[in-house]
Amino acid sequence: MSKTAKFDRQQVIDKAKDLYWEKGFHATSMRNLQDVVDMRPGSIYAAFGSKEALFKEALARYTEIGLANLQDCEQQVASPLSGLKLFMKNIVIESQCSAPNGMCMLAKTVAELTSEHQELLDAAKESLKRMEAAFAAVLTRAKAAGELAPDKDPQELARCIQVQIAGLRTYAKIHQSEAPLEHMIEDIFSHYPFH
Repeated sequence: MSKTAKFDRQQVIDKAKDLYWEKGFHATSMRNLQDVVDMRPGSIYAAFGSKEALFKEALARYTEIGLANLQDCEQQVASPLSGLKLFMKNIVIESQCSAPNGMCMLAKTVAELTSEHQELLDAAKESLKRMEAAFAAVLTRAKAAGELAPDKDPQELARCIQVQIAGLRTYAKIHQSEAPLEHMIEDIFSHYPFH
């Protein structure tokens, strides 16, 4: 008879995700993980293999949540472009109060890690590519709906959105007033390269 796990794997990954997101990979010790996920190091290693493997699962979970949030935002409003704006407002403005860290966990990982942790670095880069592809898909639907000019390239605009989000999240850590952030998000869609 196989031994049944005495923990909720998804809950452990979510707690670890929040800790890694807050502190970063290097600043998160096994003791930090042990305290947050309420498991002994031996149990963490038995369940996940290593600190790195748990971090990789945390990155994947962060990405899944981001993709689901983007889809939810698009479904809440009347148009694809409005959904993308809502997503940006949620992750830039709303998350400042609720997220473990105002920065994007993926961008933070790319900035923190070196080739010493190439597999984790590659996982973060791949997740950023998945998010960019999701933005491009939304922008393709926006173009098909007539929200974008026919000459606009959804992939190019998706790259622009990715860069804008990283910049806005950094700016939001310094200036926590919502009004300028909302204005900047609206401006993104009112100026080049969108118009």
